[in-house]
Amino acid sequence: MQIIKNPNESAISAAFLAGFAMFTTVAAMPLASVAEPSHGIAMYGEPALPEGFAHLPYANPEAPEGGTIRLAESGSFDSLKPWVLKGSPAWPVYTMPGVLAETLMLRSMDEPFTLYGLLAESVETDEARSWVEFTLRPEARFSDGSPVTVGDVMWSYETLGTQGHPRYRGAWSKVESMEQTGPNKVRFTFNTQDRELALLMGMRPILKKAQWEGTDFSQSGLEVPIGSGPYVIENVDPGRAFTFRKNPDWWGKDLPINQGLHNFDRVIYDYFGDNNAMFEAFKAGDIDVWRELSPTKWDTEYDFPRAVAGEITKSEIPNERPSGIMGLVMNTRNPVFADWRVRQAMIEAFNWKFINATLSGGQERRITSYFANSELAMTPDAPAEGRVLELLQPFAEELPPGAIDGYALPEGADRPLDRGAMRRALSLLEEAGWTVRDGALVNGDGEPMAFEILLNQSGAAMTTASEMKQLVDIFVESLRSLGINARITMLDSAQYIERTNNYAFDMTWYDRALSLSPGNEQLLYWGSAGVSDPGTRNFMGMASPAAEAMIDEMLNAASREDFVSAVRALDRILTAGRYVIPAGYSPVSRLAHDTTLKFPDEIPTYGDYPGFLPETWWRETAAP
Repeated sequence: MQIIKNPNESAISAAFLAGFAMFTTVAAMPLASVAEPSHGIAMYGEPALPEGFAHLPYANPEAPEGGTIRLAESGSFDSLKPWVLKGSPAWPVYTMPGVLAETLMLRSMDEPFTLYGLLAESVETDEARSWVEFTLRPEARFSDGSPVTVGDVMWSYETLGTQGHPRYRGAWSKVESMEQTGPNKVRFTFNTQDRELALLMGMRPILKKAQWEGTDFSQSGLEVPIGSGPYVIENVDPGRAFTFRKNPDWWGKDLPINQGLHNFDRVIYDYFGDNNAMFEAFKAGDIDVWRELSPTKWDTEYDFPRAVAGEITKSEIPNERPSGIMGLVMNTRNPVFADWRVRQAMIEAFNWKFINATLSGGQERRITSYFANSELAMTPDAPAEGRVLELLQPFAEELPPGAIDGYALPEGADRPLDRGAMRRALSLLEEAGWTVRDGALVNGDGEPMAFEILLNQSGAAMTTASEMKQLVDIFVESLRSLGINARITMLDSAQYIERTNNYAFDMTWYDRALSLSPGNEQLLYWGSAGVSDPGTRNFMGMASPAAEAMIDEMLNAASREDFVSAVRALDRILTAGRYVIPAGYSPVSRLAHDTTLKFPDEIPTYGDYPGFLPETWWRETAAP
């Protein structure tokens, strides 16, 4: 039995502790509660799909295979290692689940909190979820033909947890020991009560130990990773393009969970310096799919020759996932934004109603909270009650105003300057020690309020650079009327990532997608460690014991009802914290695509989300 003990734990014999824990757990439990291997695992209850299911419900097993799909990304890349902090990675290597580096389990896009076996043929855990054990499929192979072993799994988990991106470290710190319990078995025992860990241990990419062992894994690089997934990386033009090629010897092609997925022979990603160039390439037929982020353009700019000729199809993909949070985030590490009254003043100055009418004809929905558009959302402008109130009450004195009593965003006005909102903003600023003197807003020492708004010239996941710049220009004009000097700085992707990884900004665009199964990653987004640790998503620099307590409640909720209450309580803390000036969102994704490209009629709950395009798509007739 091979055991790796987390170095953060006691030096007492890991073998003794593991053996003792296994003995006492089994001995103490009634026979009926003894864990049994299963084909899947759910956070609550049982997986929806039974053992032996034929395919995922949103996949088409009759889909024709072959052909090429050309997709596009903005910006550039200088690394094929998205699992580390350094470099500007080619993100599709990471965001296409199981395409290159497979995981032990695969997430179902139809169930918020369910995984099914991929590299692992079964998963086993106890009732308390104090440990989890996976049995690898003996037939699993890397693309070079070598077997995927328990050694590869253990090396991958330890390396990612110690040298990888910060997103892996939180869960790894909760692993007391990792041990090989059989030829194809690996067990993780936890040092923290956290029911989600049993699922998280199934979602780490498994890399080939022999490729990376002995190197400094934390460094970025363009060495092509060896994975076990359906594709290998064929061609790389650094910064410009790379190609996934289907592996004809892919070990997992006959697994039921893969039926109807990964249908293209090649998936090509081309990189463009800006969105305008990308759209022109789509119009010319050089790329096959375009995600239209502007509802106005969706209605007015699809009269180009290929669209008129019927070569382009416009598809709207609905979803039931949370809106997430998107807008301008204020860095509270900067003393200017440390006061909630200043942050609320910024929100008042952001005239969403006018901005929405100007940029999208009023078609976008306002983000009202981080988990809007889902059952996990708080009710705006309504007091907390029931279980949510019980969870928040112990932190009442430290919570921001409105977290318990109710909080809602200002409505805005039709005219460019919302005078009522500006009066409220000035009043809040005065309370915080700022006054207007000779046309400039100054503090008690006479220092003017001035800050930088940092933007990525390649845009963001759900916003083009030009639309972002238009929105911020309108906002800056409103700030000027308050006597605030806000300057805009546009950077290329590499410079922008470097600065935001180190929180070297005052205000910047923030785009954080949130799922129907929030869990440990919430600590990476909002945990106090992110105030100083680089590379987290805690751009705002918040340190809230109340928020971390709600996350702990989420991770250990015994029922779906308790879980929902904990998320709603967290939503209140985040929204009333006034860290982000929210923009808008769309409950549908607008995809314009080559007419020969098809996707299943049954759309998964998550809609257009990682795992949907290109994984579930195909060509009606295989094209070269």
